[in-house]
Amino acid sequence: MGEFVRLEVEGGVGTIRLDRPKMNALNVQVQEEIREAAAEATARTDVKAVIVYGGERVFAAGADIKEMQTMSYTDMVERSAPLMSSITSVARIPKPVIAAITGYALGGGCELALACDFRVVADDAKLGQPEILLGIIPGAGGTQRLSRLVGASRAKEIIFSGRFVDAQEALSIGLADKVVPAADVYTAAREWAGTFVGAASYAVRAAKEAIDRGLEVDLESGLEIERMLFASLFATKDREIGMSSFVEHGPGKAQFEGR
Repeated sequence: MGEFVRLEVEGGVGTIRLDRPKMNALNVQVQEEIREAAAEATARTDVKAVIVYGGERVFAAGADIKEMQTMSYTDMVERSAPLMSSITSVARIPKPVIAAITGYALGGGCELALACDFRVVADDAKLGQPEILLGIIPGAGGTQRLSRLVGASRAKEIIFSGRFVDAQEALSIGLADKVVPAADVYTAAREWAGTFVGAASYAVRAAKEAIDRGLEVDLESGLEIERMLFASLFATKDREIGMSSFVEHGPGKAQFEGR
């Protein structure tokens, strides 16, 4: 458990909780603690789904600008890869990951949200990539993940302007998946995460890998990734359980074991 980031597990759901007052700024320490929490969530077999949550007030308002201000070019050459990989570690968790967003998800905070599979957003929240206003660009996946999620021209407009996107616009362009009252954000994310607790874990993992890896390659390569992962599931106990249950009792009644 880190000083500012911890993994809390209850009922099969792991919550990566950011808690660095006042705005959950993502300094180097927080970045590394995110990596550690993501690794733990990946390794723990009792975690079936993950929520990333910054608390009732704010998700994460971006990088620690005071820390970055003193960095030279050579400093950032050394730091940029660990920064990128700390956020990518969340994207690579082989389980469903839901961002529960309150307040602000800006800059590195928005990039952290983009690394999740889904985003539950408070109705008064603001998202954005305002790095351009600092004379830089997103450096932890924002140019790549945002454009893949909302399309190139929308991503360019948001990034070029540095403006904030409100919850309803985020929903309309696909940046948010659900918008709920601010007080209900974590509850809604937890209810959604709970739907994966009894799922066929290896099938969910394979589906996530097929989609994510497939988006990185051409169609023919993506189809081959899908084919191999599809075939691999015939080695799992859950495949036997699911098909036997379907034949004997019809769809949707299987009790999976996660193996």
